[in-house]
Order: sequence, then structure tokens, then C-alpha cells
Amino acid sequence: MSWHQELLVGFDLETTGTDVEQDRVVTAALIRLEGDGRVADKRSWLLDPGVPIPDEAAEIHGMSTAYVQEHGRAPAAAIAEITEALAEVLRADIPLVVMNARYDLSLLDRECRRHGVPTLTDRLGRSPAPVIDPLVLDKHVDRYRKGKRALQALCGHYGVPLDGAHEAGADAVAAAGVARRIGEKYPAVALPSPRALHGLQEQAAAEQAASFQAYLRRSGDPGARVEPAWPLIPFQR
Repeated sequence: MSWHQELLVGFDLETTGTDVEQDRVVTAALIRLEGDGRVADKRSWLLDPGVPIPDEAAEIHGMSTAYVQEHGRAPAAAIAEITEALAEVLRADIPLVVMNARYDLSLLDRECRRHGVPTLTDRLGRSPAPVIDPLVLDKHVDRYRKGKRALQALCGHYGVPLDGAHEAGADAVAAAGVARRIGEKYPAVALPSPRALHGLQEQAAAEQAASFQAYLRRSGDPGARVEPAWPLIPFQR
């Protein structure tokens, strides 16, 4: 059987912003989904990131500074728990589905470093794998399709329900659903080995970054650089 017919684990973060080097985790969800899409287990976390949540971010995910200060956990212990939960999945070679993995996994890596806890790479002794990224896969199998490729757009395109967008659990389930649909629709990525699919995505993500970088430079930004690394942006000491 191919990966899209087997157990998947979806992961999603909601955060204070979009800068992987500076922003913080507010909520996280890890969802185990059987081969038929049924939710087998769900873990979720609410953190007080220790910094104010910008109004723009709060409007997206619904978590205000006052709310997380009252109900959220201290970040260091929660970040350690989240990271170990991911490590357990990947040690078992279960595919971890993360929409725009380069963002979520890099931001989590920086949070680990900020709070002095072992990173996912530290815990595994290797780069995180196998990871499945619906964004990278969609761009790979349908390169020239016009329009947005955010999770809501991909759910609409592939006919995947999304109940409660920008709630970490709902987004994690939807991302796994999109990944399955891509695997069903495109035999070229319906590989029997999640590790082989991971390698394909590493190459595809680098090619996509190079193509976008070339476009930006042609469009008047000669110094543009688009990060090619996937699923984790290397930490610059």
C-alpha cells in the first residue's frame, strides 16, 4: 500500500506571527488519523508565549494575550512536550503531515533553542523525516495552476472539509486530508515508502525555491534569495 492509505499524523501550529526566527507558538495540535481518515488520537497545547500576541494574529486564530495569560501553559515545558511528541512519531517512521513544514518545524526549532530544550533534530539524531507537506506536493504535481495555495484554497481545490480554519486541530486534520487526496489523484507521488516521498519533496522544494527566486530576480529584485532547505531552515548561529 501507498502512504496515503495508511496511518498519518497531522501537525499544526498557530503563532504570534510569520517570522520563524522571532515569533512564538500559541497553540499546537497533533492528530493521529487512520488510513480511512478517522481521528484515532488528538493532543493539543495552549501556551502563554511570554510576549504580547499582535492583534492581527489574534484575529486569525482567536487567542488574545489576556486569554493565554490566564489559560496558557509556560512555554518551555510545553515546547519540550510538543517536540518529544513529534519525535515519537518520527522515530516510529510514521509520516508527519505539516502544511508548509518549512515554517512550522523551523519555528518550533527556534522555540526549543530559545527555551534551552533539545530540538527535534537533537532528539532524533538526524533531520526530521518522514515529513509530508501538502504545499510542496501540490506545487510539484500541479505546477502551473493559478490561484492561491494556502490550506483553505487547497481544501477547496481537492474537496477536503475544513471546519474551523486556523484552529490547530482542524488545520492538522485538513492538511492530512489534502495530502491523502493528492496521493490518490497523482500516482507519481503515491510511493510505497514515506522515506522515498520525503526525498522527492526535498528535491521538489529546492526546485520550487530556485524557480521563485529566479522569478523575483527577473522582476526587479536582483538580490532576492528564497530558502531552498526543507523541511527545516538551518539555524544560523
